[in-house]
Amino acid sequence: MKHFLRFGAYALHPLLMPLLGMVIYYYITPRFTEGAVIQSKVIAILIITLLIPIVTFFLLRNIGWVSSIHLGEVHERKIPLMLQCLLLLLIIKMVFDPYDTPELYFFFVGILFSAISALILVLFRIKASLHQMGIAGVTMFVIALSIHFQVNMLVWIAFLVFCNGWVASARLSTRAHTIPEIVLGFCIGFFPQIMVLNFWL
Repeated sequence: MKHFLRFGAYALHPLLMPLLGMVIYYYITPRFTEGAVIQSKVIAILIITLLIPIVTFFLLRNIGWVSSIHLGEVHERKIPLMLQCLLLLLIIKMVFDPYDTPELYFFFVGILFSAISALILVLFRIKASLHQMGIAGVTMFVIALSIHFQVNMLVWIAFLVFCNGWVASARLSTRAHTIPEIVLGFCIGFFPQIMVLNFWL
C-alpha cells in the first residue's frame, strides 16, 4: 500500500495535469481538428509545462534552492510558481485561441489563476497541496466538458474522483501535507475552473 500511495504522488504530479486535461479534451471533443494541429499543441504543452520546469528544477537543485521535485518547503515554491505563471501566460498568448478552442484556452486561464493563488499563499508562508490543486482542476474541467459536449463521462469522472482521494492519501501518508493544506489545494484547483465556466460553457 505504501508503494502504491507513493506511486500516486509521481503519476499524478501537478506538472502532468495540464497535459492530461488537454489529452482528455482532444479525446472526447466532437469538433474536427487536424492531426498535425493536435500534435503541435501536444508538443508545445510538453515543452512548456513539463520539460522547461524539469530543466529548471535540476538547475535550482544544483544551486541548492530546492531539494525535491515535490517542493516540500514553502520557500522552495516561490521561484517555480513564478516560472509556472509566466509559462502559463505564454500558453494563453501563443498556443491556444479563445475562439478556436475556448475550452482549452479557459482551462489554462483557470490553471493560471490557481498558480497565482498558490504563489500568493507562498508569499504569506502558507503551503497548499499542489498535487491536490492539479488533479482537482482537471476533475472540474472534465465535469464541465461532459456537460458542454453532452457526453457521458461518468467513468472518467469516477476515476478522477478516485485520483483525488489517491493523491490526498499519498500526501497525508508521507506527511508532506496536513488535511487543511490538502483541502486548500483542492479549493484553489477546483474553484478557478468553476469561475471561468461562464466564458465557455
